[in-house]
Amino acid sequence: MTPKLAYLLVLAALWGPSFLFIRVVVHEVPPVTMVAGRMLAATAMLYLLMRLRGGRLPRDRKTWLHLLFFALIGAVFPFVLVGWGEQFVDSAVASILNGTVPIFTLVLAHFWTDDDRMTPKSVVGVLLGMGGVVVLIAPSMGDEVTSSVLGLFACVLSAAFYGCSGVYARKHLRGLTPLAAPTMQFGITAVILVPVSLVMDTPWDLPAISLEAWGAWAGLTVLGTVAAFAVYFRMLEIATASYISMVTYLVPVLGVLLGVLVLGESLRWNAYAGCALILFGVLAVNGLPKRQPRAS
Repeated sequence: MTPKLAYLLVLAALWGPSFLFIRVVVHEVPPVTMVAGRMLAATAMLYLLMRLRGGRLPRDRKTWLHLLFFALIGAVFPFVLVGWGEQFVDSAVASILNGTVPIFTLVLAHFWTDDDRMTPKSVVGVLLGMGGVVVLIAPSMGDEVTSSVLGLFACVLSAAFYGCSGVYARKHLRGLTPLAAPTMQFGITAVILVPVSLVMDTPWDLPAISLEAWGAWAGLTVLGTVAAFAVYFRMLEIATASYISMVTYLVPVLGVLLGVLVLGESLRWNAYAGCALILFGVLAVNGLPKRQPRAS
């Protein structure tokens, strides 16, 4: 197994349960407050880990501006969108829609980078992936826009932001001290969202949070944020943006299994059909990771 593939599998295992965790938390905690708390705790843990490893935060203004924009497109918008969407959408469906990240990544990388170009095969993959989104969403569309439809679109928009952030990070944030980028990204996100949470949600007025929700919140923070993004930024140094986005080929499968087995979610035929189209689209876009020959 190559190092890239090993990192990919670890990242999938860390991100796979995130949609389940989010679904549990947002039943008791508003999305903005959930993300703000997650970012505060994650920033503290990542900063401590970075300092223990001898890392430092960058000081130049250009890098800070890149990280500010990256925080907006890679955390503030997508985290809040998927949290809001999962108030109305099953975690399994949210994880399936998140599988479109490689589709958005490829289209954006084609125009923004020099090492990820679209081919006729990848264009077919884009069309398959978008077809899967249509199959997932179309049956919910009626004469009026419902909260479930808005939740579906929020999850798709979240995936688009993730795709954008992956390309942006590879283009502008490579070479930073390990853990510096996610520490600053989440710190900036916390600075933005904590005041919003205090004004919008007045968290001190929320009902008592159950142990189940606290546990899910902790799992989302430690596994789905601190550990996952430490691995993610390590991968940015050794893999292309589209290769890294292949993690979403595995995350939907884990997300569906956990949603059905743990939360007892029941999916309709179009969810499975949409998932299949998205996964085939991702496969057409990226292919399977190639095994490197062993040295003789």
